[in-house]
Amino acid sequence: MSAAAERPARTAPPRPAEPRRSAAVRAGIPLLGLWALFLLAHVYACTIGWVMPALPMGDTVFVYEPWARQALSGGPIMGVTESWVYPQVALLPMLVAQGLSQLIHPLFPGTYAVGSASYVVAWSVLVTVLDAIGFAFLLRGVRARRSRVRRQAALVWIVALVALGPIALFRIDAVTVPLAVVAGLWLLSRPAVASALFTIGAWIKIWPGALLVTAVVLLRRRIRMILAAAIVTIVVVLTLVALGGAANLAGFLSQMSGRGLQIEAVGATPLLWLTQVGVTRIAYSHEILTFQLSGPGVDLVAAALTPLMVVGVVVVAGVALWKLRAGAPARRLLPATMLAMVALLIACNKVGSPQFQVWMLAPVLLWWLFDRPRALVPTVVLLVDYAVTQLVYPVVYDGLLAAQPGPIALLSIRNILVVVLCVLAIRAMVKTPVPRTPKRI
Repeated sequence: MSAAAERPARTAPPRPAEPRRSAAVRAGIPLLGLWALFLLAHVYACTIGWVMPALPMGDTVFVYEPWARQALSGGPIMGVTESWVYPQVALLPMLVAQGLSQLIHPLFPGTYAVGSASYVVAWSVLVTVLDAIGFAFLLRGVRARRSRVRRQAALVWIVALVALGPIALFRIDAVTVPLAVVAGLWLLSRPAVASALFTIGAWIKIWPGALLVTAVVLLRRRIRMILAAAIVTIVVVLTLVALGGAANLAGFLSQMSGRGLQIEAVGATPLLWLTQVGVTRIAYSHEILTFQLSGPGVDLVAAALTPLMVVGVVVVAGVALWKLRAGAPARRLLPATMLAMVALLIACNKVGSPQFQVWMLAPVLLWWLFDRPRALVPTVVLLVDYAVTQLVYPVVYDGLLAAQPGPIALLSIRNILVVVLCVLAIRAMVKTPVPRTPKRI
């Protein structure tokens, strides 16, 4: 036997054992920490409004509560016995908040001119619970491979709440956000359920219907989605007819078509600057409870926005279909197309209420989950948009109503950011990579 064979083989010295990192550490912020931040964000948004100018809870206490109270006390029922600016199911969360308000009224006995502090608290609790349900669905499967991405998306939601502030919670739009998030998460696995949730959301505030249209255009199981949406709509319509509301079924559509050009609308931005030279002026509409522009060119712009919206939606749907037929994955096209659709609804709307900005949150969260690398820039732009929106309303809103140039400049930046988000989304659609098919030899 050779000497080499007799020598024992050299082995590398054993490395000290590294402590195994837990799944929570690998995923980023622990679940408990995310939930704590989630609750803190809601507490902040619910309480900061009490000390901010312009009373950002105003619609909740001055409009929603009286509507709910009169419906429960035998008075007019908005959307049923009276034509209404909202789709009829929007009354349901207002009624739920009114019932909860009665339970907690002894704890919060304060009152306003036409409403109560207990209703504001009840609305806060209702929206927080609904958001918590959506948040829990977003964090489902956190032990899976995509755990880190889901937690990052949850963190985006938390930051968005803080950036947007009270307006993220104290409007009816807040009820539709968790519905849209859960529906989006279920689109690929439970398309019929997702479609039903989108349809319910659209009967509260129309914008989730744009997400449903996108899903029907891009996904294969569209028949199931159409049937689910039809069933929900039939149930709602039959219920309204049974309650005596047949005459007002489409009242929210006629109310929207009759609106003027609101000062915060994206299309109103150039005309708003003309207030500085006296060409246009700001006036309050008592019919729809909002501030609108009046003056030369206002009616023309208002009339052009709705057709422009329709054309924009058709173009975005056409681009999505073109990329889908070229072989682009529907999963990667879906969130960008949703964001483009929703941003178009905002950019081409005669109304530019600050709460409209929450419409873009669900598509961005889904984009983060489905295609994170391409979602980073739109997410940052959205969060900046939210921060500027909170500065406009409620921080400098009184100055905006007085047509001061500083607040108008801030609003202009916000509106430009909406257009930028729309452009980013469309650009992402066009640049969605198409897998190359192998050449045949």
